[in-house]
Amino acid sequence: MAEKKKNQPTDEGKSGTATAKPKRASKTAPKRNPPQMLPPWKVLLHNDDKNEVGFVVRTIVELTTLNEQDAKERTDEANQTGVALLLTTHKERAELYKDQFESKGLTVSIEPAEK
Repeated sequence: MAEKKKNQPTDEGKSGTATAKPKRASKTAPKRNPPQMLPPWKVLLHNDDKNEVGFVVRTIVELTTLNEQDAKERTDEANQTGVALLLTTHKERAELYKDQFESKGLTVSIEPAEK
């Protein structure tokens, strides 16, 4: 009788039948809806008695994409009526604008825009 080597695998305990791995169910990608526009928000400039017109105009030009003429028109409107619409954007950006204007000492509010 031949001796078995210690490191050789043995066939003991094997049944001799092959087992197949279970098939995985194929995953279907979730249906994606097209991206929707974020709801619009208004950024409103309020009139105050503490800031000069030139400072307000320069600040609007610095913080927004409005040119000097448009900034002047918005500032004049705020002086005459008490409030002027600066721009409309999504909520997070409107909040950022509000914080930036307030850090410069201007009074700005945000509110949802009607569709």
